[in-house]
Amino acid sequence: MNRPDTAHDLAPQPLAHATALPARFYADPAMVAVDRQLIFDRGWQLLAHVCQLQNAGDHVVGDFGGLPVLAVRGADGEIRAFHNVCRHRAGPIAQCDGLAARSLRCRYHGWTYTLEGTLRSAPEMGTAPDFDVAQIKLPQLAVRVWQGLVFAAVDEAKAPAFDDFVAGIDARIGPDAHLERYGYHKRVGYDVACNWKVYIDNYLEGYHVPHVHPGLNKLLDYRNYVTETARWYSLQFSPLVSTGTPSPYGTGGDDSEALYYWLWPNTMLNILPGRLQTNRVIPKGVGHCRVEFDFYFTLDESEEAAARRLSDLSFSDEVQFEDLGICEDVQRGMASGSYVPGRLNPLRENAVHHFHELLRETYRNA
Repeated sequence: MNRPDTAHDLAPQPLAHATALPARFYADPAMVAVDRQLIFDRGWQLLAHVCQLQNAGDHVVGDFGGLPVLAVRGADGEIRAFHNVCRHRAGPIAQCDGLAARSLRCRYHGWTYTLEGTLRSAPEMGTAPDFDVAQIKLPQLAVRVWQGLVFAAVDEAKAPAFDDFVAGIDARIGPDAHLERYGYHKRVGYDVACNWKVYIDNYLEGYHVPHVHPGLNKLLDYRNYVTETARWYSLQFSPLVSTGTPSPYGTGGDDSEALYYWLWPNTMLNILPGRLQTNRVIPKGVGHCRVEFDFYFTLDESEEAAARRLSDLSFSDEVQFEDLGICEDVQRGMASGSYVPGRLNPLRENAVHHFHELLRETYRNA
């Protein structure tokens, strides 16, 4: 692979004359370990919504860039996050989300932990000299709950201050959003043959919407599609076109809008009337990632609301398959040896530039 001068590639670039990152940052296998160490272990990542952790023992599992993690509500009511890796021989403490567990038990050899992460019992280890179960604890992550969303950081000391991480979002979505009151509906996951950064690049711009998403393009007002950037996130928003007939997000008009937040490094919050969709992009190798969508809705059991949820899921699936196809095509181009970074569109790709500048800063400072 052609390797131009790294210092030049990582120098800050003004938006007006910016180019995209070189292909090797998407296609070099060495980037997997680099991104894990410099980005995922040092960032806030989304784990769950509080509605999934209502009672003691409720737990959810996740993948933080290759680190298995779990969040659990303790008997004391606190939500904690741990490495989902048994301290015996690395078996999983939990293999799936669950409700009302009294303890956390590794399926491999039955080592059992309290909901607070301390080893409680280890079968047949009584004869092992100097073995004290109380001294064995699951490594713990830092946790913050914001807008009902549970975020965790592997290394809080190297992560952004959480208040800075979300600064300004509460005011923008308004006091009536009440995302913490939404109810969990469904998870949909996609395995994508592209680097995690390719998928996020694609998410961060509406430039491709008229060309890749005909259905979405009819719903959004592309002429008034705006992108703003903050220190640790960007926001894309558009009025919803008034259709006069039901769509996945109502009929549009009346100041209805779609808010698309991306939070460093891999979380997306798609906020539309009555609906929150969260996306997590999980690296699975240099040329693969998994994208998990969790759907949350306002609590409404009417037939109209059920039909709207079904329509939303179907429409989201349509848009995602359109995105997955183009992302996989881009990854093939990145790995081909042909690509030389092109100029970014200052009007439509300012959030891509913002993401790339965060990446450049991270790699440069390392």
